[in-house]
Amino acid sequence: MLLLSLTALAQDAATSAKTNMDTITNFSTYKRSISFSGLLQTRFVGSLTDNVDVNGKNFDQSSASKITNTFMLKRVRFLVKGTVNDHFSANLMFNFAEFSSDPINKVLENAYVRYSLSRHFNIQAGQFRPFFGIEDVVPNEIIRTLDYSNQYYAFGASGWQSFQVGVAVFGDVTGEGQLPIRYYAGAYNGNNRNQPADNDNSKNIYARLESTLAKNLTIGLNAAQGSLGAGTGNAFGGDMQGMVSWDSKWDFSLGGEYKTGTNLALFNSLVVKPVLSQVRMQGFYVFPILRYNYNKRRVRSIEFSSRYEYFNDNYKLSSNPHQTIIPNVSLIFADDFYAALQLGVSIDLYQKDIPLSTTYTHNLAYLQLQVRF
Repeated sequence: MLLLSLTALAQDAATSAKTNMDTITNFSTYKRSISFSGLLQTRFVGSLTDNVDVNGKNFDQSSASKITNTFMLKRVRFLVKGTVNDHFSANLMFNFAEFSSDPINKVLENAYVRYSLSRHFNIQAGQFRPFFGIEDVVPNEIIRTLDYSNQYYAFGASGWQSFQVGVAVFGDVTGEGQLPIRYYAGAYNGNNRNQPADNDNSKNIYARLESTLAKNLTIGLNAAQGSLGAGTGNAFGGDMQGMVSWDSKWDFSLGGEYKTGTNLALFNSLVVKPVLSQVRMQGFYVFPILRYNYNKRRVRSIEFSSRYEYFNDNYKLSSNPHQTIIPNVSLIFADDFYAALQLGVSIDLYQKDIPLSTTYTHNLAYLQLQVRF
């Protein structure tokens, strides 16, 4: 009798919901809401290498700039999300830490409108990060290490990822109960964020397919074509994410990514222009994380990680591989990284050091405190 009663109540609720939807004649304010959130990341960094400053640049003893340790604000972000109704929403994100240096073309990060028709079709337009690799959907507050990878910033400088202005569509290819496959595709200017207009008449296009092959294993493939004012290049990549839970206390996750593409930013900086197809970059990284779920009232978990990255920004014409190892320990005081303390060392190794430049082998220690709200 109890089961029959619950079933009847559920059916009545579903019927009532459908009836209520059918009787709505104006969806202007249906599910309208607005939310605010923020992030503060403050850190102390110190160079562990003689004659190298906190930015990784080698200096001589006569240099006036010898800053080898400093406190700094890395990110001070404010995010606004507004939902107009069940189909339309908007997203704004600012990084006020950019005001500590030249803020031109920096402060505004996200600024886009999204229309969601169904799980199979969503479209957004404005300034956002095209999904060209797993780092594009990882928020800054849960990077879980010192920073994004070197390849992320290099590919962003060439217009392949990071914040761009354009339009994108995404959604599920398959239905419920089938092997999950999602698609992402779009077109954008490709000359990076906060620009008044494109710097040429061509547009970058990109596409991504990803599939969850098992409960905790996802793989993705990416492809893009575009320009940055001169010539047309391309970029390709693949990535994976997986996680294993040994018991209620221990989790192990592993992420990895490989990308290769035309280094458009480097090509534009060269005085003597080679063939564009010869100016290419490539790299990969692996990021294992071991998490202990302490689950105490004030300390929720402890994470141990050590990301390894190999990156070469001009491997065909002037190869100089750059390797980065970042061992890191994170104390998480509130779930989902709402409060965390991170300690680690960034070890950067170059095959060939270039004196008085940032292409120089060095080690950097850091202590970072972050709070989300």
